Amino acid sequence: MRKLSLVAALLAGSAIATPALADGHLRIVDEPLELTIQMNHARYPIYEESWPVEQVARELTGIHLLNDTVGANMRTDENTGRTEALNLMLASGNIPDIVGSSRIRDFVNQYGPEGAFAPLNDLIAEHAPNIAAYYAERPDIEAAVKASDGQMYYIPYLPDGKYGRAYWIRTDWLDALGLEMPETVEEYEAVLRAFKTQDPNGNGLADEVPFFARQWPEVVRLVTLWDGRAHGSDTYHDFLVEDGKIGHGYVGEGYREGIKNLARWYDEGLIDAEIFTRGSSARDFLLSENLGGSTHDWFASTSGYNRLSADIEGFEFKAFLPPASPSGRRIEEHRRILVKPDGWAIGHTNEHLVETIKYFDFWFTEEGRRLANFGVEGQHYDMIDGKPIFKQEFLDAGPVNRSLYQVGSQLQGRGYFQDYNYEIQWSNEFALEGIALYDTGDYLIPDFLGVAFNADEQKVYDRTWGTIRDYMLERQQSWILGNGDVEADWDAYIAQIESMGWSDLMGVMQSAYDRQYGG
Repeated sequence: MRKLSLVAALLAGSAIATPALADGHLRIVDEPLELTIQMNHARYPIYEESWPVEQVARELTGIHLLNDTVGANMRTDENTGRTEALNLMLASGNIPDIVGSSRIRDFVNQYGPEGAFAPLNDLIAEHAPNIAAYYAERPDIEAAVKASDGQMYYIPYLPDGKYGRAYWIRTDWLDALGLEMPETVEEYEAVLRAFKTQDPNGNGLADEVPFFARQWPEVVRLVTLWDGRAHGSDTYHDFLVEDGKIGHGYVGEGYREGIKNLARWYDEGLIDAEIFTRGSSARDFLLSENLGGSTHDWFASTSGYNRLSADIEGFEFKAFLPPASPSGRRIEEHRRILVKPDGWAIGHTNEHLVETIKYFDFWFTEEGRRLANFGVEGQHYDMIDGKPIFKQEFLDAGPVNRSLYQVGSQLQGRGYFQDYNYEIQWSNEFALEGIALYDTGDYLIPDFLGVAFNADEQKVYDRTWGTIRDYMLERQQSWILGNGDVEADWDAYIAQIESMGWSDLMGVMQSAYDRQYGG
């Protein structure tokens, strides 16, 4: 942590100038202060000091973040929610002033009480009025952030908006085959079968892929069509909560029924034969090749594929409501979670705790939030009628979220409150129409916001959940692919999970939940 000379600081920031910089009311320190930061995320494996957003934040606050990321190229472990880089950082004993990462919550909530990260409760109460005001309005989110000792050890990335993913279907294929939009799972199955057998793309080949997904857990989410549950939050394979009780979708009767039907769909070719291997290119390849019929994916990005109408005559891909289950229930299991396990924390060696928490609070001010969401005024957006509106050339430069990452906005390794208006501006009429459709009913269900374990609970969780989850996923995939029969195997499956410590696991999950949320 070195202090820059004032001359060097002015030279460093001279390339950026906006009218807001002259005010000074957001200034935290009289002379520029450097703080080191480690940031790990797939999209930005280090903190780029040259980001325009960083440069403006420097000018407004006087705080300069210097990259000190360990293991920038290491893979994120999506199962445990930690990165190898974070573990390497901890093992080295060299914890930067600020640590930002995706899935940081479990990491800091485990090692914060052991002294690796600074507790934030008092710092927020005394020096972060904007963060404190947010938590005062959302005590449920404040509870979700706390560790088992009642302290907060990180400032989270807080998504905005209600809807994330939706069901999508080729409506031009429906028209070509004289079919109506499916309303029930039975009708959806009939449509998928027609896509498979009646050549809706008109090329004379049986090459259509009725249902596909970029992430294979999305096919598992289809168990909701038979009153099952899959993912309890926007984290795949997560626990769920119903009426204050912790459970998991992969042991439910509806899940068993759903897996049985998904195995049948797969066997009949209604599900992509490469669903577990095709990967993130599935949407791009299958739609651009006029092969894909239906998926479950994000509103804004998926709606953008309607641009293919310029190359594929009549192409139209539209959102439709979740098909009703046999019991008549329609649910959309995926929603924008209220609080992410992503964000940033303060390392225990940080000698400027007050200045750092004030810097964190800056991102919750009107100006800081706008900077985090929209980039730099005059470069990426203009203020029009009091609202930040992206410049047309910025919108035209490619995927807006990617462009924002490249300038230092919308970083999940930063603790900030997202503004959904940033996404509305690059959502086309198909996305907006779909969101309006979903707004006509009450299809969303509550998310599980996570728990923080004490040391004894953590030991039980670490001993049991990894092996149980891996076994569940292995059986799940095998059943869908036809390697086994879920009905015949079910009792043995439940017995095996129990032998791995299921009851112990659920016991600590429930005790942690009750402590955290006042159950």
